[in-house]
Amino acid sequence: MCRKTIFITLKKLVLVFSLSVLTACGSGSSENANVQPQQQEQEQEQEQEQEQEQEQEQEQEQETSSIFPDYNKNPLSPELSGMEKTAQEIASEIKLGWNIGNTMEAIGGETAWGNPEVSQALIEKVKQSGFDAVRIPIAWDQYSNQDTAEISAQWLDRVKQVVQLCVEQDLYVLVNIHWDGGWLENNVTETKQQENMAKQTAFWQQIASHLRDFDQHVLFASANEPHVETEQQMEVLLSYHQAFIDAVRSTGGKNAYRVMVVQGPKTDIELTNQLFLQMPSDTQVNRIMAEVHFYSPYNFTLMQTPEDWGNPFYYWGSENHAADDIAHNPTWGEEAHVKEMFDLMRTQFVDLGIPVILGEFSAMRRTQLTGENLSLHQASRNYYHQFIVEQALEYGLIPFYWDNGSTDNFNSAIFDRSTNQVFDQMTLDALLQGTVQN
Repeated sequence: MCRKTIFITLKKLVLVFSLSVLTACGSGSSENANVQPQQQEQEQEQEQEQEQEQEQEQEQEQETSSIFPDYNKNPLSPELSGMEKTAQEIASEIKLGWNIGNTMEAIGGETAWGNPEVSQALIEKVKQSGFDAVRIPIAWDQYSNQDTAEISAQWLDRVKQVVQLCVEQDLYVLVNIHWDGGWLENNVTETKQQENMAKQTAFWQQIASHLRDFDQHVLFASANEPHVETEQQMEVLLSYHQAFIDAVRSTGGKNAYRVMVVQGPKTDIELTNQLFLQMPSDTQVNRIMAEVHFYSPYNFTLMQTPEDWGNPFYYWGSENHAADDIAHNPTWGEEAHVKEMFDLMRTQFVDLGIPVILGEFSAMRRTQLTGENLSLHQASRNYYHQFIVEQALEYGLIPFYWDNGSTDNFNSAIFDRSTNQVFDQMTLDALLQGTVQN
């Protein structure tokens, strides 16, 4: 044991070690002397790495900002009024959402894919039918100058008009950049990273500024279904999401507190669980949601014709298998699969305080069927939609039904938009029934 003798004076503290201390502790002093330079070297290396990262970020910002003009022309001071609710609080108020599909994201114009322009009568019918929120898929690139990324003022005004129709009905509204020709969605690559970050920034500076005065009923979503399959692509996608968040926040006003939504890779639940392991940063707390979509099993929801690897499923649910049409019974993707997928999102996000938007789901109708097969298909489809809503809410996901506006076979319209009346009452009833259990 080392012995120490300590003398204390008024001016200083003097530690006097006896000869035994020097003898017993000499080797330890030598080791400490060696450790200190090593620690200093490590600290210096860490500082150099941090400086390099900062320089790279600054260079990246300069490269990005030089591609298109700065459209954040009138940033405002933060305004909390009307923006008090967190992402979790907003999520708790949405039981069932609806997509204005194949309309404002249509390439060629709002009516190019066969749907009429969004009307007040349609939005009123959506509200009256029991929906709490509307997701508006939107194209922007076709309305922008390809050299400057300036969005048409007329289109910005049209989007604002549709958003206003929804807000007037006390609906929450989700505004996104949809497929939009694939400029972002199909180009989550390092090659296109700087250009796309610049366009993402330019677009969202304009969108956010134009919609800035709307209160917390309006949410912004970074993208739609970004094509990402690898960790490297996921890093690029995070940079796109970060550009989106930074651009919106920079415009100030109510946007300083607006809730925003970021999409997982392909909005696929399993890929999201594997790759979306880090959320982008935000200056606000509890103002971000994640988004995934669900069209599973594909054979039942979207598959029209047989493939080498399998048949379409006309039926779904453990109690809805056909005795005389075994070839079209489901072989995977039933109730247990749904619960397994939704539980992944609950564990990864919801349990950590990050709400999850189930931004799209639906199963197409198959009116080519007849007799008992048609009846069993309709029962299966109703059960599927009820079960998805029920389980989504149970696991903390916010379900948005995909309505593409078409009342034909292999489509999913609930409303006849030419008359603004309910076309598919069975599906509407099934969706609403799914909310009852929660």
